[in-house]
Amino acid sequence: MRRHDKLLSGAACTLGLLLFTTPNHAQTMTSPNTTSTDAETSVGSSAATKSRTATDTGAIRPFTVNIPNEQVVDLKRRLAATRWPDKETVADASQGARLAQLQELVRYWATDYDWRKGEAKLNSFPQFKTKIDGVDIHFIHVKSRHPNAMPLIITHGWPGSVFEQIKLIGPLTDPTKYGGRAEDAFDVVIPSLPGFGFSDRPTEAGWNLERIGRAWAVLMPRLGYKRYVAQGGDWGAGVVEAMGRQAPAGLLGIHTNLPAVVTDEVGAVLGGGPVPATFTEKERSAVNDLGTYLRNGGLSYLVMMGARPQAVGYGLTDSPAGLAGWMLVHSGFTKWSYGKDPNQSPTRDDVLDNFSLYWLTNTTGSSARIYWENRMLNLTSAASMKTNEIKVPVAITVFPDEVIRAQEKWARRAFPTLSYFNEVDRGGHFAMWEYPELFATELRAAFKPLR
Repeated sequence: MRRHDKLLSGAACTLGLLLFTTPNHAQTMTSPNTTSTDAETSVGSSAATKSRTATDTGAIRPFTVNIPNEQVVDLKRRLAATRWPDKETVADASQGARLAQLQELVRYWATDYDWRKGEAKLNSFPQFKTKIDGVDIHFIHVKSRHPNAMPLIITHGWPGSVFEQIKLIGPLTDPTKYGGRAEDAFDVVIPSLPGFGFSDRPTEAGWNLERIGRAWAVLMPRLGYKRYVAQGGDWGAGVVEAMGRQAPAGLLGIHTNLPAVVTDEVGAVLGGGPVPATFTEKERSAVNDLGTYLRNGGLSYLVMMGARPQAVGYGLTDSPAGLAGWMLVHSGFTKWSYGKDPNQSPTRDDVLDNFSLYWLTNTTGSSARIYWENRMLNLTSAASMKTNEIKVPVAITVFPDEVIRAQEKWARRAFPTLSYFNEVDRGGHFAMWEYPELFATELRAAFKPLR
């Protein structure tokens, strides 16, 4: 294994690297390859009976979130009973989430935060479940009111969820309300990854990026879509790149905000080699910042999840405060103000919606297994992700606060089918959560040639 691959390999692959049914939808539900059955309601950490008995028949079942009250009460009880460690010995977050900040967040979570508002956010959109390859997949599906909308499937990562993406739905499905044109509209499909949220927790190994990509290639035709595009960041980036290699019928192109642009040349520098004389100052800055992040242990948390996800799951499943402290070491939260800035997105409630979803669905352990399933991959390595085998157009947007700032020269070497590359002036790993309208604008521009 090359030295730079040792630095970036295995579990260190995710951002790690770094890190209401509408009339149109009703028509889709009754299309020849789609069957709709009775509505289903969530039952928290226990899968619904229909989820356990349904087979891969193509049935699509309406779904409503309704966590039992006793589980919400238990969450707040556990938060209030948190046993805290002593204070960090440094004046920054280099040892992890700072005690005082986390204590204040947990206090708010236990006393003032209202899960039912988060639940209502999800239930304001049409949600469904369908069984694919033996696993029930939960997804949001919102159809645009505009004709000829382009179907788009968006995939989240860890520690994200569908909560990270719902602010995108309005700008994408109804662009005329957000400065776009009717012809820019998308139909939006947002699935929960297997083992995350209200999707089933797989009971067997093997749900890697390739398998998830194949599942999405079943989901979109099942919804009646013959042509579609795909977007992903974090683990979602790996999923859409896998889809790009598989090139299933109907996939027109992919967009990613965490592209696998670490070529051998870039990797050699990260491994301690000299910076090539041909690198521009901008390239030098990008590779130096990434190297500093890696040397300072930026990916250490995911090494454990890649090696022993079951061990990680015990504590995080039992302690919601521990879950929050673990997730907040992710670089996507580096500039998050813990709700102190009222103008910042995600808000405090947004983040707690996300944390609560993990805890109430008992998916902290199962979601960590995505690192184990892909432990031999490097999500940002062009060679590891076989980007030269991608057969569809690739679009990339670079956000300045992402740990790895992809450079256009690297991207063009990594992706022979690169069709769109743009750098924007704000945003980081959770860019769609932070600046949903900007992100939507990027997707309109990236996929415009494919309409």
